[in-house]
Amino acid sequence: MSAEAQRFAVFGHPIAHSLSPEIHAAFAKQLGIRLEYTTVDAAPGEFDAAVRRFFADGGMGANITLPHKQAALALASEVSEAAQRTGVANTLTRLPGGGIAAHNTDAGGFVRDITERHGFDLRGHDALLLGAGGAAKAVAWALMDAGVQTLTIINRTPERADEIADAIGEPARCHTRYWDGLDGECFDLIVNATSIGVTGGDFDLPMSIVQDHSTAYDLCYGAAAAGFKGWALAAGVRPDWFRDGLGMLVEQAADAFERWHGQRPDTDPVYRELRQRY
Repeated sequence: MSAEAQRFAVFGHPIAHSLSPEIHAAFAKQLGIRLEYTTVDAAPGEFDAAVRRFFADGGMGANITLPHKQAALALASEVSEAAQRTGVANTLTRLPGGGIAAHNTDAGGFVRDITERHGFDLRGHDALLLGAGGAAKAVAWALMDAGVQTLTIINRTPERADEIADAIGEPARCHTRYWDGLDGECFDLIVNATSIGVTGGDFDLPMSIVQDHSTAYDLCYGAAAAGFKGWALAAGVRPDWFRDGLGMLVEQAADAFERWHGQRPDTDPVYRELRQRY
């Protein structure tokens, strides 16, 4: 590719499965922008050096995925509010003076997908969040900001769920429960932000938490969302009220793209193209 093309990358471990290069290439073609976007597989012990080398060699921006989102925040010299309060970053930008700015686009991507694309008004609903990792932190803040009535967070390691609730600091609206302590409760929205779909395991949750109008949303997509989808449908979620995270992936990528290039792409055609395959 021409030397005039700006360089971008996504860092993760593993990373070969990433759709980010395809998504950013589609955005760039749409807006007539020349760029080079590659994947970088960096093991945890190599991540810091790999990112610094990428930017030192002329890289302009990087997306960050598992397992590096917390480490990405630590190497930044400038941190956005969204990254600061979630404690993780998925977007890095080279600063004019040579430093690195960290941002998190997960929260905005989630809200736009579920509210604008899927028409789910989050205001006034009772939501259950499964998981307490980096993406879960972003979604927890997004749900609170969007006006859910209550947010219940559960995680296999309950202390991590408590940390999120404590950081939010609204005990009347945001609280935690034990994974096996949900009997007798029910929710309008159930969001899976665990890694069970990737690492394996069962969603051994009481099916009574689902109501006849409940929506289920998995931050994963494709095969990784199959386990949670199977549980949700068996529990009574209507097939057309189950959503996976493909739209969130596209929307959060658009946020990063706009941050880097100053133009926001149209996400719908990119989403439709990917939806035919996943």
